[in-house]
Amino acid sequence: MEEKNLKKREIKFSPPDIGQQEIDNVVRVLQSGWITTGPETKKFERNIAAYCNTAKAVCLNSATACLELTLRLLGIGAGDEVITSAYTYTASASVIDHVGAKIVMVDIGDRGLEMDYEALSRAISPKTKAIIAVDIGGIMCDYDAIFKIAESKRDLFKAANSLQKAIGRVVVIADAAHSFGATHKGQRSGAVADFTSFSFHAVKNLTTAEGGAVTWRTIEGMEDEEIYRQYMLMSLHGQSKDALAKTQLGAWEYDIVKPYFKCNMTDIMAAIGSAQLTRYDGMLKRRQEIIEQYNKSFASSPIRGLEHYNAEGKSSGHLYITQIDGIGESRRNDIIVEMARRGIACNVHYKPLPKLTAYREKGFKIEDYPKAERFFRQEITLPLHTMLSDEDVNYIAENFKEVVNGAE
Repeated sequence: MEEKNLKKREIKFSPPDIGQQEIDNVVRVLQSGWITTGPETKKFERNIAAYCNTAKAVCLNSATACLELTLRLLGIGAGDEVITSAYTYTASASVIDHVGAKIVMVDIGDRGLEMDYEALSRAISPKTKAIIAVDIGGIMCDYDAIFKIAESKRDLFKAANSLQKAIGRVVVIADAAHSFGATHKGQRSGAVADFTSFSFHAVKNLTTAEGGAVTWRTIEGMEDEEIYRQYMLMSLHGQSKDALAKTQLGAWEYDIVKPYFKCNMTDIMAAIGSAQLTRYDGMLKRRQEIIEQYNKSFASSPIRGLEHYNAEGKSSGHLYITQIDGIGESRRNDIIVEMARRGIACNVHYKPLPKLTAYREKGFKIEDYPKAERFFRQEITLPLHTMLSDEDVNYIAENFKEVVNGAE
């Protein structure tokens, strides 16, 4: 390794890509006199829907809120079961617990980090109301397979409200926190699953600092506008008018139709997102370039990355997740520490849910999810963001190969 080419750098894991357009948008909103949910949020919702090719979108304060309100919209609660992956962040499962339903976990399969679809099929029971599939790293799941399984179990499904009845089978929900902008067989994430939840958290490809959005496919027999209205009610205390509507002349009066929640997106957040969206295609292109540079560098090494781009679709390129066969947690952690010593911040995605206290206390055992456990032991995530230069990527890749190969 030539010192002149690989002089020590300080590389953050996932800083936000904020430019002058985002700053100008926020200043404009701050000066407008309206900074909470209002015209900017509504505009951002329309643009998200247009980008995803859906009729509507709802912007909220987090992807977690999007998932939870979707379960509540579907009437899922005590006595119901919802299936998700054992290999994901807690939000995919915690929302199931929030609504009082039973969390059912399945192991990952042999295709990247997707659920084991045979295990998914076996897990469906007459109590199953939904599947929360997780698009880890920005790679969309095989939704054709998931819908086929849901359809094959249609005879087991027992609808509990009008929306469930209109769908008529287990509902397919995408935890698409990572996959905004990804495609599957020509369709964008957001238009594939029955309902899709996106994250715009600070570390995501497109950020609003905090925030998220939910989209859905038009459901026969249900009005998109009514579904949107229900999300609005649930996200604003069940109030019949939002704050902007109440400011109109003589329009102060309102009702609370149910004691709901508070999880709306503000216009300040939406202003950041609107600017991000105008340059998002360029961001996706840069992420693909970085992934391809990594892939080329690791081609003849024991380091394996996930498949982000193939004939079926394109990832959003959110995370560069690697596997190093044969290493354990101790060696994995040593590698991360050594990379940090060289100025490179790495991460792990994710600690399987059954290894976490909250889920162990619910009776989940990691021994029941051997593939998730094995993947976790061998996983290191490298920096992948649009602030990286080609020289940065080369520095990361060359140092990573050295450290993995045991060089001091």
